[in-house]
Amino acid sequence: MNAPDVLPFWAEALTAILLVLSSLFALTGAVGLLRMKDFFQRMHPPALASTIGAWCVALASIVYFSALKASPVIHAWLIPVLLAITVPVTTLLLARTGLFRQRMAGDDVPPEVSNGQHDGN
Repeated sequence: MNAPDVLPFWAEALTAILLVLSSLFALTGAVGLLRMKDFFQRMHPPALASTIGAWCVALASIVYFSALKASPVIHAWLIPVLLAITVPVTTLLLARTGLFRQRMAGDDVPPEVSNGQHDGN
């Protein structure tokens, strides 16, 4: 039987700290989601918390597996990079949808932004 690989203490400690930090970001996002009053305020905390939390988990994965294999393992960065690209796009689409729904309901919302073209009036 092969002996199990043993990680150095610093790698285990750093991995644990990063995972706990990630969970704290997730908790912060959840609390922010509950405490905010309207839809537009509720969008920001979970988007930030999920992105930063994903970076912490990816970094913990990189530290753990790099220490385990004794060589750099960086393919875990792909997940937070894709999140960093897609989360702002999703947040923007949700904001535009929320604004459209409030306009259709007749709520008092900011006017539409013109694209700089005039209709000749």
